[in-house]
Amino acid sequence: MRERWPLLMIALVVVIIAFGVYAMVAGPGPVEASPQSRQSRSSAPRTEGLPLSPTPTPPFAPTTSPVVPTAPSVVPTAPDAPTVQDTPELIAARYFTAWQAGDFTTMAGLVADAPADFADRHRRFTAELRVSSLSLTPGAPRRQGGDAAEVPFQGVREVTGLGRWPFSSVLRMAPRNGAWKVLWGPETLHPSLKDGGSLRLKETQVPRPAALTREGLPFPPDSRAGDYFPGLGTTAVHLTLEEVPSGKVLLASPTPPQTGTRSTISQQVQAAAARALDGVGRPAAVVALDTQTGQLRAVADTLGGKRAFNGLYPPGSAFKVVTAAALLRTGLNVDSSVACPGTYTIPNARSFTNDGGADHGAVTLTMAFAFSCNTTFVRQAYERLRDDRLRAEAADRFGFREKPGLSFCRIRPYNDLNELGSDAIGQNSVQASPLCMAEVAAAVASGVWKPAIMTDRPSADSPPEVPLDAGVVTALRTMMNAVVTQGTAAKAGLPSGTAGKTGTAEVSGAKSHAWFIGYRGPLAFAVLVENGGTGGSVAAPIAAKFLKAL
Repeated sequence: MRERWPLLMIALVVVIIAFGVYAMVAGPGPVEASPQSRQSRSSAPRTEGLPLSPTPTPPFAPTTSPVVPTAPSVVPTAPDAPTVQDTPELIAARYFTAWQAGDFTTMAGLVADAPADFADRHRRFTAELRVSSLSLTPGAPRRQGGDAAEVPFQGVREVTGLGRWPFSSVLRMAPRNGAWKVLWGPETLHPSLKDGGSLRLKETQVPRPAALTREGLPFPPDSRAGDYFPGLGTTAVHLTLEEVPSGKVLLASPTPPQTGTRSTISQQVQAAAARALDGVGRPAAVVALDTQTGQLRAVADTLGGKRAFNGLYPPGSAFKVVTAAALLRTGLNVDSSVACPGTYTIPNARSFTNDGGADHGAVTLTMAFAFSCNTTFVRQAYERLRDDRLRAEAADRFGFREKPGLSFCRIRPYNDLNELGSDAIGQNSVQASPLCMAEVAAAVASGVWKPAIMTDRPSADSPPEVPLDAGVVTALRTMMNAVVTQGTAAKAGLPSGTAGKTGTAEVSGAKSHAWFIGYRGPLAFAVLVENGGTGGSVAAPIAAKFLKAL
């Protein structure tokens, strides 16, 4: 048995080796992948520790498939890629805000390669086409991939002598050097300027028939009302806004009527208004209304462009009639004691001074009004009208709002206390035409604000009349009487029975506008001398000349 054990071990080893050789010879060959599996393997990117989910495509990114790096790394930013905070919506909003404010420097900074005369182009466009105001309404932004965006917008320009001029355009933007920029072209200003086009105002002299006064009489010679009534000369000016070179008419003034008609103008009142402007060396206007009906009785205008109706001027202290009405509604009365120091500083805001620094000490509200104390009305507005009462009084009761009709005037919500103080004395956002201020005076005289009309009765779309509080009206009449008898108009030579308010409206870089508004008998009126100086020494004497001629 011991002799057999080595033999058994040898046999076992031989069997194992034989089995191994058999397995190597008879085993399966290599497995061949199907075409689909080969394609899947070859197209799959190597991730090496990166997630297999595809990288999301960011907004405005190219639509090509993302490339996954073979190792974690920082992907460089393209030179023109905008920052997260810099979006086309934000740039468009900034651009429109600056444009609305006339801030051409900010606009140019948002434009890619702005032309050197960028600001001058905008100024020339406004001046040459007599644009008095601009409003803009942006539409919904449209993004075009990662390298372009645009914002369609609507605009309305007010053209002196022609009215509203709506237009549509598009603000185009693209990334430039890491920031979104406006791709400005002349067509951004107006579509008609594309491809070298231009616009012009064309004046054409056209024949016109004669208008008559309410009495059926011809207008007085040299009536200074030729812009408002047909037939006061041999021709009238027909204005058109045209494209060049196509000649397409975008806006035109109404064609004069072909037959003479009676107007609401009084022959006597018109003659007195026209003669009151004789010898006045500055552009000026006198407007008169019937206090009970609101009908226009006279308009003598050397301002040009119908600006006695649609011109927008700061009314200065003449606006204190409206401010006083708002203060009276808070509980003040004509005898309330108020301070009239030479200077008053709104807490944490600017200082205001009286004309010449005059210090009247403690006075009644009536005398503060008669002396035209800026400091009194600024302080009272700060203490009593900070809840938007001043703007509401002007807009809701005295016509200072967008409305149909003949007159133009406006006031905007204030942004800070400095603006509130300036608004209270007829500066900052407060602007009005002479006709609008005549409506204010007529409202005090009659107790009802009503729109001025040039027809027998208001049109269907005319704004409604607004009755004023009886107590406020009585107080305002007392205060306006004091202006003429004891205040800033006491030396103007106004006839007995006249009540009014002077205004000296500051103008940046120029002489102040001179105002006087008031009423006497059945007439309310407004006098404006553009850059004429002080209301008491310049405008009030013209009003006296006008009233004495009636």
